[in-house]
Amino acid sequence: MNSTCVIGAGLTGLMSAWRAHKSGNSVTIFESGKCTGGVLQSKNSDGFLLDYGANTLSLRRKDVSDLMEELGILGRAIEANPEANLRFIVKNGKLVSLPHSLSSFLTSSFLSPFGKLRLLCEPFIAKGQKIDETVADFISRRLGKEALTYAGNPFLSGVYAARPESLSLTHAFPGLQEMEQSHGSLFKGMIKSKKDPNRLPKTRLISFPLGMQELTDHISNQLPASSIRLQSKVLKIEKIENQWRVIIQGDGASTEEVICDSVICSIPAHQLMSIEWSGLQGDELFKDLSNARHFPLALVYHGYERKNIFHPLNGFGFLVPEVENRKILGTLFSSTIFPGRAPNGHVLLTTFVGGERQPDIAEWEDKKIHSMVQDEHADLLGTSKTPFFKKIIRWSKAIPLPDQSMQTRKQAARKLEEQNPGLFFTGSHLCGPPLPSCMQTDMI
Repeated sequence: MNSTCVIGAGLTGLMSAWRAHKSGNSVTIFESGKCTGGVLQSKNSDGFLLDYGANTLSLRRKDVSDLMEELGILGRAIEANPEANLRFIVKNGKLVSLPHSLSSFLTSSFLSPFGKLRLLCEPFIAKGQKIDETVADFISRRLGKEALTYAGNPFLSGVYAARPESLSLTHAFPGLQEMEQSHGSLFKGMIKSKKDPNRLPKTRLISFPLGMQELTDHISNQLPASSIRLQSKVLKIEKIENQWRVIIQGDGASTEEVICDSVICSIPAHQLMSIEWSGLQGDELFKDLSNARHFPLALVYHGYERKNIFHPLNGFGFLVPEVENRKILGTLFSSTIFPGRAPNGHVLLTTFVGGERQPDIAEWEDKKIHSMVQDEHADLLGTSKTPFFKKIIRWSKAIPLPDQSMQTRKQAARKLEEQNPGLFFTGSHLCGPPLPSCMQTDMI
């Protein structure tokens, strides 16, 4: 039986440990925090169920669905309210619904008549020739500048808390790049993709009754309890002949060493250099491996009595194009999307602040952020009075951007693995932040 040490108990670390355990390895996971799951944390506060990280999982592919079935967690999933299919953007200071059918596309005001016409020209646009095109350039080239301003820009702020100009198409949306190259058009590619045997008949937007933390809690419970070492900070990882020495510091000041056959490192890029790496070949590659851009992000939770909001909250939420000059990136109608997110007669709004667009705002004091968000909601949603419930969660380094440096990180990881057999790297800075990508990463 081979022994494997996994560093970090976020989603990618837990999945790596699960695969190693399933293949017959003896596994030990070292996590510096007090619980597993990383950013996937869910807490019930005063009757409001809050997700501190991802709020949903978008299930599009059969292989991901099969993996969740194998894990035994799919049966716990709850579907998003069909009402959440309606989504909004802010345009000219008002919430405008995005089209969800041909008729709504023709009548929606989210694009001008010229913008819609330009969008419909997409099948006639030539393939791109750039090797590593930005998402902004891709959207502008294929769909038009107006689509970039009122669709691409707010969507990317909602997914990555970043500007589309900063993201690499190859790493942020490889499926779109492949679709263009294979079919010459996104519209044609989407039609043909319906015949893909790995594509589910219908995309499912899911969560769990107790929040997204149920996913990582369930994976943790699939592992031997003794294999998970919480509040265990890894100080040093040393190559010794054909094995590895891992030195950790527990809750106290004392240290301990563990010898293992392989090491899987899943911690975030910005934490890699907190470990002393010894006896490795190519250790200069850690500079490239740890080079991921992150921006601060604040999640602001406001709970209201339902009667104190004028807007029907009949959708997933709204996103804010940068051109609108607002101080928030967008707001989820959390209690509309899934049941059990707010007490009876109340609603929960989850608002995102900061990111690449306005990183300084994420660092404002709590009172100032709450006041600002309340003012934005009063203007856009017609909220009255102060929120019944208020809370802020901050991530100083939130989402690692899948930008043009991601290829360099991947190459550095591969070279380190090749030069140091038994050492593996994974994590959202390498596989991308979407949860299905983190679940499917397989470094064993």
